[in-house]
Amino acid sequence: MARLSHGLLGALNCVTLLLSLPVVCAGVYFRMNAATECDRALQLPVIGLGCALLLLSLAGLAGACGRRPAAKPILWAYVVAMFVLIVAVFAFTVFAFVVTNRGAGRAVSGTGYMEYRLGDYSGWLQTRIAEPETWRRVRSCLADARVCGRFDGAVGLGAMNFFRQHLSPIQSGCCKPPTWCGFRYENATFWEAPTSGLSPAAADDGDCRAWSNDQEVLCFQCNACKAGVLATVKKKWKAIATVNAALLALLIVIYTLGCCALRSDGGSRYYKGGGADQT
Repeated sequence: MARLSHGLLGALNCVTLLLSLPVVCAGVYFRMNAATECDRALQLPVIGLGCALLLLSLAGLAGACGRRPAAKPILWAYVVAMFVLIVAVFAFTVFAFVVTNRGAGRAVSGTGYMEYRLGDYSGWLQTRIAEPETWRRVRSCLADARVCGRFDGAVGLGAMNFFRQHLSPIQSGCCKPPTWCGFRYENATFWEAPTSGLSPAAADDGDCRAWSNDQEVLCFQCNACKAGVLATVKKKWKAIATVNAALLALLIVIYTLGCCALRSDGGSRYYKGGGADQT
């Protein structure tokens, strides 16, 4: 049993070691070749994850294949680190599912896109995105990415063709006024306010007042834009949480093998005298 647990632990850590190398290399490559500061910042978690996986794999290999008593402290440190990692991954996965449980786009009749309202999302997400410094950084990233840039080539598009387009949540919230404001479509980059003025409900709506045809402003200060960002974050967090659930199962298997190796008293396949372990 001891030989089996050490062998499986070593094999699994070989696999994770091989997986960590391309993760680190890809993270470094994309960070060095990123077009914007936001793209570079997004690679930091990838590099951090790859480095952590690399160090844990090396520790697991040393603990599983090393000779005792030197290997035993390494194996203890490895098991403790794995336990902390399991707790962290579990906590983040549960948190991600909880905070992304609310919020969905609302279909707009006669269009190919949906619209989003900030109040539909969890209070925690609303609080984070409403922080001035957070939104300043997000808005800067949206400007760098030119999320509304595709509209520049659609200036001559008729209203019916424009409304049939599929827009991403961010484009729907940030690049045009909300439908309920009643603005009239002139072209993809210009919307005209009703000649009779905004309705009382629209006049009281901060998004309707915030809209501007200035291409540097648009609806970037609208709650609809923030809701579009949260819709995108929600989709990505749900995908990450699903992957984390599978990762959690793998980590628990590796942690269990590490505990079995510790129980075999030595973290090694050898007796102190150098003979092969026959258990």
